[in-house]
Amino acid sequence: MEQYTLNLIFVGATFALYIGIAIWARAGSTSEFYAAGRGVHPVTNGMATAADWMSAASFISMAGLIAFTGYDNSTYLMGWTGGYVLLAMLLAPYLRKFGKFTVPEFIGDRFYSPTARVVAVVCLIVASVTYVIGQMTGVGVAFSRFLEVDNATGLYIGAAIVFMYAVLGGMKGVTYTQVAQYCVLIVAYTIPAIFISLQLTGNPIPALGLFSDHVASGQPLLERLDQVVQELGFAEYTGHHSNTFDMFLFTMSLMIGTAGLPHVIIRFFTVPKVADARWSAGWALVFIALLYLTAPAVGAMARLNLIDTVYPNGTTEAPIAYDDRPEWMQNWEVTGLLSFQDANGDGLIQWYNAGSADFAATAEERGWAGSELTVNRDILVLANPEIANLPGWVIALVAAGGLAAALSTAAGLLLAISGAISHDLIKGQLNPNISEKAELLSARIAMAGAIAVATYLGLNPPGFAAQTVALAFGLAAASIFPALMMGIFSKRVNNKGAVAGMLAGLIVTVVYIFLHKGWFFIPGTNTFTDADPLLGPVKSTSFGAIGAVINFAVAYLVSNATDEPPQEIRDLVESIRVPRGAGAAQDH
Repeated sequence: MEQYTLNLIFVGATFALYIGIAIWARAGSTSEFYAAGRGVHPVTNGMATAADWMSAASFISMAGLIAFTGYDNSTYLMGWTGGYVLLAMLLAPYLRKFGKFTVPEFIGDRFYSPTARVVAVVCLIVASVTYVIGQMTGVGVAFSRFLEVDNATGLYIGAAIVFMYAVLGGMKGVTYTQVAQYCVLIVAYTIPAIFISLQLTGNPIPALGLFSDHVASGQPLLERLDQVVQELGFAEYTGHHSNTFDMFLFTMSLMIGTAGLPHVIIRFFTVPKVADARWSAGWALVFIALLYLTAPAVGAMARLNLIDTVYPNGTTEAPIAYDDRPEWMQNWEVTGLLSFQDANGDGLIQWYNAGSADFAATAEERGWAGSELTVNRDILVLANPEIANLPGWVIALVAAGGLAAALSTAAGLLLAISGAISHDLIKGQLNPNISEKAELLSARIAMAGAIAVATYLGLNPPGFAAQTVALAFGLAAASIFPALMMGIFSKRVNNKGAVAGMLAGLIVTVVYIFLHKGWFFIPGTNTFTDADPLLGPVKSTSFGAIGAVINFAVAYLVSNATDEPPQEIRDLVESIRVPRGAGAAQDH
């Protein structure tokens, strides 16, 4: 059977499954649309949370970023995993005990201020829209290769699928769809990794294979990888080469951004009890670990396989002829995500670090006039089975898995956006007397509008999927996370302080990230780069941690300069933290 037909079968079958689940679990009330009726089992919610969490950035882009940079990009693993632990321990149970539908609703009630609720809506939309762009980028990458359509067409197809199951099913439909998507994505991620680990090291467990011997050379796998990348002028794969201070800030930005992401937080509103929120978090960590322990091995092995493809004779001095390139390279060239430009006209594919001063003399001696191969990092996981010559059904499975990862997170983000608009903005501010039926309709319209905006912006993302997501984490870290932490653990922070802090953190971070980089959500003006940052070593993707500090500082200064919160608010904060009646959550 042809590969294209296999791809259609696997992707089509999973899409039919998602839509079928949405029809079966159609939301009939606002409670079901926003919080799945608060009846989701902790194990089910843990699996859905894992799917919501492991986005296109985790499935498609993260291993590619690690593969091309090595140890320094392990910050993605450390930040995202550590942030989830932070969320599970410090925020999720307390927010569930408060018993609201959305994050802005909690902020509005805790800080006794409609203005705080509106500001929280703005912060949520800015962070979530930026995040969803990364998911749509992943959808476009996956579709452009496996269904042999251009990137724009792939985005439109993905948007249509999300529209059908997210708008129809709401949180109830999305929850059970995400369970199915988790099963698809984790199988799709681990099966190729097992095959490739067996090929390269003889060890069927990728995480262990990473530290095993490379079969072809007899060297430890990482030692062999270090050797070949350095022979081509690249930095040592296992070495630390970036600025340590920025690495720390970036990890912190990802951690606290994770804990402030509304689309993950609202998952903990779907369980019956506070204790179930804690169990959900534990199960989610188990399910997330299955992929995150595998990702470093996938990145390292993919980089080694890619180098061995370009230099097939075991030496980095003899590159492959362009006319002899394997079929997988030809397939990805069609998408425009892999390209070759013959700089010296010799018909061979030279791929090396042309910016390395130490390698310049070697390159000149070999007659190389520049690195001739351009590989988009987002394609590496998707191309991995083809590079390793795995069976066609594995390639089709990875296509379905990549789309599942992107669509599951996109649906969660769109739910957070629609809830903020319909429940917090329309019902909470503009029309408090709106009927439940009208509110449900407004939520669906808001989600449809968010899908349209996300698709438009996804046509011109500011960077690789994981980089775009990192920007979203920075925005959430600077605006939402401090407000949640202060709302739960401080009785002194008042409404004026919370509003001032959120605005300060958001504005400073937006200015640093977007205006400095010249990216204004306009196709054709994609100029995002982390090079030459404004504040010395602090890159745009790392600035969220500084934005959070500014948020905390402004909130405390303003709060201490103004009146204390009312006694009933201080009592409310105490009731959230003290586990009285922990068996049943407060629902109102």
